[in-house]
Amino acid sequence: MKRTGTIITLLIIVIAFSAGIWYIYSKDKTNPVVYQTETASIKTIVKKTVATGNIVPKEEVLIKPNISGIIYEIFVLAGDVVQSGDLIAKVKVVPNVNSLNSAKNNINSAKIQVETARLALESQKRIYMRQKDLFDKGVTSANDFDQAQLSYSQAQQRYNQENVLLTGAKQTFDIVKTGTASGLGAAANTEIRATVSGMVLDVPVKVGNQVIESNNFNDGTTIATLANVEKMIFEGKVDESEVGKITENLPLEITVGAIENKKFNAVLDFIAPKGVSENGAIQFEIKGTLNKQDNTFIRAGLSANASIILAKAEDVLSIKEALVQYDVKTKKPFVEVATSEQKFERRDIKLGVSDGLYVEILGGVTPQDNIKVWNQLKPAPGGNAW
Repeated sequence: MKRTGTIITLLIIVIAFSAGIWYIYSKDKTNPVVYQTETASIKTIVKKTVATGNIVPKEEVLIKPNISGIIYEIFVLAGDVVQSGDLIAKVKVVPNVNSLNSAKNNINSAKIQVETARLALESQKRIYMRQKDLFDKGVTSANDFDQAQLSYSQAQQRYNQENVLLTGAKQTFDIVKTGTASGLGAAANTEIRATVSGMVLDVPVKVGNQVIESNNFNDGTTIATLANVEKMIFEGKVDESEVGKITENLPLEITVGAIENKKFNAVLDFIAPKGVSENGAIQFEIKGTLNKQDNTFIRAGLSANASIILAKAEDVLSIKEALVQYDVKTKKPFVEVATSEQKFERRDIKLGVSDGLYVEILGGVTPQDNIKVWNQLKPAPGGNAW
């Protein structure tokens, strides 16, 4: 029994010894780890954030009528270029019965006033002529003659004023009835003209549509929208997490989805002081004026993306962001530089502009330094990575 236990113990010792010898042999055959290295290069690094929006005219002018009525004729189409004063449309007036009666009553009142002034003028004229005849004969005094002459002059003036009021009442009646009056010419209310030069972006009305005049109580019906398409801006929105990074006068690079292989330069000139909640996030409106340097036609309303250039470093020494390590205690950046075959030393570095992939190196390494790719392993030929 004791002999059997001894044999089992010896077998266990032999097996354990053999396993240890095999482990040491296998480990000695494992290929050594080889780290990859990369060198710094010269690049242009741009740090930017992106905003989405649209291209719109800097200023849009809405053409509205000065009188209510029905569109009688339209002279322009969307896309036409017009000059200030060009005829846009004509409006046919549908007279209001109450306004028409009121204007007619004003004419009748003015006629009565004119007739009263005429009779007074004739009376003063007879008195003046009689006083003049007496004054010429030396019968009446100069003071009485002067008084008669003054009254006659005042009667003439009042008669002329009443005639002017009568003419105005007649013109008002014509305007209420037809929208125009004799003597108004190009100022006729029925003729809708362009107030600025530019391109017609939209004509939202058609012949036969009823339109409402623009006044203190009503915005009126828009007959046409005009804009100078040579002065376009980008209108977009940025998230609250990005708005703190941007400032006015930063450069923008605008890309328009409908215009391939084209970039337009712009300048950020407006950041909304107040955000608006959209889909649970606060968005801030931004605007940037485009600097068009060619004749590319950009249609109003096209979707666009704006890359806001936060910082830019041209032709600078840079490395991949992935090569940079940070000290656990000091949080300062460093890299590992090869000193010999697969031997590395720590090298503190100073960083500049980063775009998330590459970072500018302000000091610490040279273009000749081989920098360790610390998070990647390359197996030796014929071996396995571990």
